[in-house]
Amino acid sequence: MTWKTPLLALALFFIPGALAAQEYEDILPQTLPVTLNESDPEQSEVGKLIYRGGLKVEPGEEKIGGISGLEWVDNEADNGGGALYAVSDDGRWLKIQTDESNGRLLDLYSIDMGTLRDTKGKKLKTKSEADAEAITRDDKGQWLIAFERDHRVWRYQTLDGPAETLGTRPMKALTFSGPNKGLETLTSAPVGGLMCVENSFPDAPNCARINGMTPTPFSLVPPQSLAEHDGAPTDAACADDGTCYILMRSYKPGYGNRAAIVELAEDDTQTTLAIFDAPLTRDNFEGLAVREQFGKRYLYLASDDNFNNCFERERAGCQNTLIMKFEIKSEEPPAPQVTDAPEPDPQYETLDVVLETTMGDITIALEVERAPITAANFLRYVDDGRFDGTVFYRAMSLDREPKPNGLLQGGTQFDPKRILPGIAHEPTTQTGLSHTNGALSMAMGEPGSANGDFSIMLQDQIGLDARPDAEEEVWRNGYAVFGYVTSGMDIVAAIHQSGIDPEKGDGMMRGQMLAEPVTIVKARRAEAPAD
Repeated sequence: MTWKTPLLALALFFIPGALAAQEYEDILPQTLPVTLNESDPEQSEVGKLIYRGGLKVEPGEEKIGGISGLEWVDNEADNGGGALYAVSDDGRWLKIQTDESNGRLLDLYSIDMGTLRDTKGKKLKTKSEADAEAITRDDKGQWLIAFERDHRVWRYQTLDGPAETLGTRPMKALTFSGPNKGLETLTSAPVGGLMCVENSFPDAPNCARINGMTPTPFSLVPPQSLAEHDGAPTDAACADDGTCYILMRSYKPGYGNRAAIVELAEDDTQTTLAIFDAPLTRDNFEGLAVREQFGKRYLYLASDDNFNNCFERERAGCQNTLIMKFEIKSEEPPAPQVTDAPEPDPQYETLDVVLETTMGDITIALEVERAPITAANFLRYVDDGRFDGTVFYRAMSLDREPKPNGLLQGGTQFDPKRILPGIAHEPTTQTGLSHTNGALSMAMGEPGSANGDFSIMLQDQIGLDARPDAEEEVWRNGYAVFGYVTSGMDIVAAIHQSGIDPEKGDGMMRGQMLAEPVTIVKARRAEAPAD
């Protein structure tokens, strides 16, 4: 199990000196990894989808759960980053920051939550008021949220602000079959939005394409295995090219849940992408979001636990909050192209340094061209002998695969006889470097305070890169990468795994300190022979 702490644990505790206490509104959720098929953990595909990771979310004191609508929102200022936004059927909104690498969902950084409000700015309270079922964002950046029981769609300029009413004409094109069988699906698209209600009557439309206020109703038929159990639409998401993806769900007592994802072309042609049936992981799936990234198209699924979450131990009648990610398979390989010889990768100037430790040598390529200030600072400590006799003293680990992971920290530990004045901060947005496996990064409390302590990454820790859109300044600045281990990562891993003293360390660094720190006997330029 993992308490999600990469950003806090790797950043707030990144330096040996204590930082001023800060309070964060972000919820750091506890999660467990989820396989696509528990009986066959190696299975990675279902239908036309490739599984890219999943999580089970512990509700905690904040009662995370009840997710019944999902939307991915890109953030152009964050180099293609963004977040999942959701609504729950008790009238709350959620912002979910995902931790991903190479298209895979690894964990969650944080969850923000708030209460939806009515047109007077008052919090929604009763079930009939608060039963939010779908969320989408239009091309003007406004939020549209669909509610059932009191069937309506409200517009929000901000999720924590007051609502605005919308006309009901599009909804009149659909057939509502009860207070709890209302709008489950609402999504916007450049070629027109889509809304659906939770029924699949063959003689009545359950969906409508929306262009302005003009609805075009049609019937969306679930796959046969869901139709026999009254399957119906429960969420949808549309890509920029007008292709929409509809999540459909069914439930039968004694059997449980089934789900399917149906692709809806612009001409309303339906194609089933995947059916989730035994023995695949299934739950009360109600949220679907689409994301374009790396030239690929991804879908996120979320389930509604109905606030009866079991998390670590299954019990009768319990459900879970699951968040799963899938890649849609490309229909055709790209056509071969005849091009000129590719440009060689740019070569940047580096300078090799060797850290001779009591467990072996570690060779580092300092990025003297891309991170000139930080690399020059490190090199001055090397040339002045300020690292000689210091130690690697801290091994921070994360409870997730692959292992070992986290970071190994060493350096001067604020020894007044060794440290030099702090240096100007070089964020990763400026250098183009990243906290990938083997990266060296400077410890600091705030920009301009880095001096003689550094860490080496074990596995990718890109959450430490600068994130200009982050609310807290520490995340906006990130940390300064200035080099990479080119030889000796086995030594780094061996030091990292050499043993922790559970009683050493202060505060939340307790239990992260090496029982026997490993000495840096000498730090030298690679071309300089050892004494």
